[in-house]
Amino acid sequence: MDIIVPICLIMPLAINLLGIIGGGGSLGNFLDIASIIVTAGGGANSLIMANDIGTVLGVPKAIKVLLQKPAYSEDQIIITLISFSEKARREGLLVLEDDIQEVSDPFLKKGMQLVVDGTDPELVKNILNTEIDNIESRHDSVRKVFDDAASLFPAWGMIGTLIGLVIMLRSLGGGGGLETIGSGMAVALITTYYGSVIANGFALPISGRLAARHSSEAMVKSIMLEGILSIQAGDNPRIVKDKLVSFLPPAQRQKVNEQVGDR
Repeated sequence: MDIIVPICLIMPLAINLLGIIGGGGSLGNFLDIASIIVTAGGGANSLIMANDIGTVLGVPKAIKVLLQKPAYSEDQIIITLISFSEKARREGLLVLEDDIQEVSDPFLKKGMQLVVDGTDPELVKNILNTEIDNIESRHDSVRKVFDDAASLFPAWGMIGTLIGLVIMLRSLGGGGGLETIGSGMAVALITTYYGSVIANGFALPISGRLAARHSSEAMVKSIMLEGILSIQAGDNPRIVKDKLVSFLPPAQRQKVNEQVGDR
């Protein structure tokens, strides 16, 4: 499990709790059923309207994915591709048939199988690029849900605040004094508070985390694609290594060089 994610999901609640108690407030003052209905209900309704219902229902799955550490390792993938390159250069592409069956990553397995089957290089490139584009599209649709949440929930919080202000100002006509104004203003602002916490405590950070995960996975897929095409082209393993390690930061490059040597 990626321990950073659950900690950062709990921290907004803890920080707000400490802020309320430390400021001498009461939790009861921050709980208002009507405000919760307006902010959460209105935001959720708009979120469903703005996105495909299947994508919205898939949000818990996205959170579950974030809780798990990535199953891939860039340096190990590069080492695997270099070993494939060496074997293919010595004995031919067909000898990789058995090795492919042990590959766990579907993208790498699919690409290598296309190569072993003798598929035209341009077609291999097009198929794998289409796969990458579809992955990006799926990731973007999930991330859009959180981006929309970051704008819609605060907007409904503001709507709730306006409702509260209208009710408060109307009540002043009935002879309410400063106590009425203070109490009414507090209730009116709670909806804005709810919307801001949802957006800045959860929606935006999760969207950013998903974007970082996608960026990392996209780089891995690019490494795989470059390696697959290089193996199919019969490039020297040393050239394959130099191509692939160029994707990595210096520290990881050194790690790969130490494991594969000067090939």
